[in-house]
Amino acid sequence: MIQPTFQPVSFSWVALHPKPKGVIQFIGGAFFGTFPTLFYRHLLQELYREGYTLVALPFRFSLRHWQIAYSLLEEQHQLRQILPELAEHQGYDSALYRDVSSYLWFGHSLGCKYIALLELLSGDEAAVAAALPEDLVDTYHRSPGIWSQGSVLLAPDISDLESAIPIRSLVALLNRLHISVQPDRQQTLDLIQQSALFNLTAMMSFDRDTVAGSLCDLDPGVSDVLWLAQYLQTKSAPVQELSGKHLEPIGWRIGRYIADFNPLDKFIKALVQWQVHDVTCGLLQSLQQILPEKPADWLPSQAYPC
Repeated sequence: MIQPTFQPVSFSWVALHPKPKGVIQFIGGAFFGTFPTLFYRHLLQELYREGYTLVALPFRFSLRHWQIAYSLLEEQHQLRQILPELAEHQGYDSALYRDVSSYLWFGHSLGCKYIALLELLSGDEAAVAAALPEDLVDTYHRSPGIWSQGSVLLAPDISDLESAIPIRSLVALLNRLHISVQPDRQQTLDLIQQSALFNLTAMMSFDRDTVAGSLCDLDPGVSDVLWLAQYLQTKSAPVQELSGKHLEPIGWRIGRYIADFNPLDKFIKALVQWQVHDVTCGLLQSLQQILPEKPADWLPSQAYPC
């Protein structure tokens, strides 16, 4: 059974597939995304077996989410310079790594917010420019963003301090000091609503998710999943909900089971009942089938402007 071998490349963990059909850039949720190759082990292994090169981007803690999104763009630029050479060194074909549309984004929980911000950075809209920190405005107008790259949002959580900081007492203190993440939830959703982007986005959710919400919720004002599902319907984007809780994607394979040993989650579950991998692959394939032509002015070799 083929197993991914992760190696540190730039600031990421990379597992090169010998015959890749795409490059998945994965961002996990708060805490668990700090060690993505550990906590999301089985999911990443299955995606590798499906034929994808994997780039696991460790979760970086900050309240300045715009800056994190730009750091992800810079990281992708660095990797696109390194991966072709790394593939050739291992005797693999490097052509796929030079094609920007071969790169896909896959996020879980709070990692989805960073992907949403990356999508917003792909346009050139006055509303986005006005929302950016002053030191990033010039870069925004020169940045290629993630144009022509599909993304899958898995249990997207776009809320505020509660997602970035799991310690309630610290959240309460920061709220009293009027310190919040930038952009906050409402600002992010407003920018998404006004955007003409998100045409290559798919979403998966879970019916017992009390963090990101589910399609069964009644109020999109508090349920990120319900709000995004209603928005993505206007884009004819694929949206699917499975049985499970917020941490359903996390776990390790033990024989014919997947386990996360979390008494508040699935703890241990038969693999035949765990559908995350199959649905994810279906969503990724659907996105790759509708990828648009690259714009004529796209220059893959251009230097990242930061």
